[in-house]
Amino acid sequence: MTVSTGTGRRRAVAPAPRRSGAGRKKSKKALWNSAGILVFAIMGFPVYWMINTSLKKQNEWQNYTPHFIPEHPTLHNFTGAFHADNFLISLRNSFVITIGAVLISLVIGFFGALAIARFSFAGKKAVIFTVLLVQMVPLVVLVIPVTQTMQDLNLNDTLIGITITYLVFTVPYTVWTLRGFISNVPRELDEAAMVDGCSRWQTFVRIILPLTGPGLVATSVYGFIQAWNEFILITTINHDHRKQNMQAWLIDTAVGSRGTDWGVLMAGATITSIPVVILFLAIQKNLATGLTAGAVKG
Repeated sequence: MTVSTGTGRRRAVAPAPRRSGAGRKKSKKALWNSAGILVFAIMGFPVYWMINTSLKKQNEWQNYTPHFIPEHPTLHNFTGAFHADNFLISLRNSFVITIGAVLISLVIGFFGALAIARFSFAGKKAVIFTVLLVQMVPLVVLVIPVTQTMQDLNLNDTLIGITITYLVFTVPYTVWTLRGFISNVPRELDEAAMVDGCSRWQTFVRIILPLTGPGLVATSVYGFIQAWNEFILITTINHDHRKQNMQAWLIDTAVGSRGTDWGVLMAGATITSIPVVILFLAIQKNLATGLTAGAVKG
């Protein structure tokens, strides 16, 4: 492009630079990052407010004017939660019930998934359909029959009874999830191990089990969350407050006869959330690997 000057001469002028593709990509990336930050803020604000309230004194959280930062942070609410009725008992029950349900469901579910993924038998499709169907049934539909069964077995108001009850929703999930992981392990590895002299049990222990380790981790985490956060079944089957979990304790604290002590309630909710957060942080690498490895057609 040329332009004329005052002296009658023409001078070449470089054309205006066009917006490169890299610039558009940066703008698009910045837009998506901003949207992600916004979603994170919206999702994370309730968690922040829970922790914020747990650190406030009573006159602060009762104030109609919200304070986004505690003026005088205190751990008094956490002390009150630990000294509240049945708190430590409910916390212990939550760990016992959840860990018991997860371990039992992993054992039962793994062998069930192994049978579905590796063997052919009559009614195999019906079993797969039943496992999928059970996961689609709302948990509230199972409350009455499960409660009556526990009463007939005299297992209501017991930790063993509620642990067995939790297998109703943890085992089908475990079977369905691990089936994809086991199917992803080539059958040729099984055959090679058996050719080398391994029995079927040795093949299972030395080949299949190690290769499905990330899947076991991912499955156990989500089973842990399901059992840890369960509320409906345990409050229906176990009426004894000393046989309930932390979720039931939070409700009992919220509906106290003297009103709701929001400071203690939020402190208890914070304590209840800590085990799940620690679990995620401890095994996040295995969890990501397990979720990726299981995303295949089983």
